[in-house]
Amino acid sequence: VQLVESGGGLVQAGGSLRLSCAASGRNIRSYTMGWFRQAPGKERDLVAAINWNGDSTYYADSVKGRFTISRDNAKKTLYLQMNTLKPEDTAVYYCNAVRGLGVSQVLWTWGQGTQVTVSS
Repeated sequence: VQLVESGGGLVQAGGSLRLSCAASGRNIRSYTMGWFRQAPGKERDLVAAINWNGDSTYYADSVKGRFTISRDNAKKTLYLQMNTLKPEDTAVYYCNAVRGLGVSQVLWTWGQGTQVTVSS
């Protein structure tokens, strides 16, 4: 499976971005999918996850109420709508299949990620 993240960029605090993750080589339909982020010098953390049909989600406390994860299985694409962005959201964002909601263990090779930078 090849994962390609896109949609990152530079935004002012309070702004919004929508990230996309396109999967090729395998249909994501059967998998719980997650978004992770890694800030410089820090570990890669799970920030949101969604089950196979989209009716259950998980959010880290740090993004709850501001980020929304969604998916389009027909397009084999995962999304992350990020609102009310804060400087501490600055990181490289990655997607991957995970073993379960709230579970950080991933199933596939990482993509290149997409950089999100939030200025104060």
